[in-house]
Amino acid sequence: MTPAELEATPCKSVQELLERYSAIAYDKQNDLAEVIGENNWNFDMDAGTISFGPGLVFPMQIMGTFSYSSRTWLWAWANTRSGIPAALLQQGRQLKTYGEQQEIDLLKHDAVDAEESDLHLIGTIASGMFDASGYYLADYGQGVMVLTVKSPLIDAQRKRDFPRLLHAFPQAISLFEMRHRPAFISYARLKGYELSEGGATVTARSGSTRITATFDDLDRLTNLNGTNGAE
Repeated sequence: MTPAELEATPCKSVQELLERYSAIAYDKQNDLAEVIGENNWNFDMDAGTISFGPGLVFPMQIMGTFSYSSRTWLWAWANTRSGIPAALLQQGRQLKTYGEQQEIDLLKHDAVDAEESDLHLIGTIASGMFDASGYYLADYGQGVMVLTVKSPLIDAQRKRDFPRLLHAFPQAISLFEMRHRPAFISYARLKGYELSEGGATVTARSGSTRITATFDDLDRLTNLNGTNGAE
């Protein structure tokens, strides 16, 4: 299955979405962090951009907001009082449609009870589904806005070398509850690796790079290693 074929197969639950996108989204968060560091943020809703300093102004899409007081998540497309331009709601509306089609409650309801950890879950799904350069949690005091950004500057940081995969995948699967094997398969495919499976082992290859992942009967990762034949 190619990355395009993978994307053409709809996910039926939040868990399946996380299995597909959590690792690639976590990977890209590393790239975003390399570019913006610990810089403060400012956003221009009229321009549709978020800024982290000179030369670091990126187009954004607003997913929604989390309220510290009510402990609820409100999708931006449902926040009619905010005056958010329709152009900044495109990805959120697509997620709503996806949720309606696949009967995924989190994506289709205007507002849901939430915790702060859910913000990373929402950012992960949006970042992965729309091939964003990353997602950002913008804390404005009373709550947190979740948005995605897209920029060639961030994408240029992307790494396909096996040390990145060996680091990112174990970290990603520790953040959310999911089956490790399908998560690894999705991640490797989205990174452009060719896969082969045999029993408990999945092998990902790209050029001289070979990454081997081993799983138990419950699809939990038991071993992950990589080699580069060019070294």
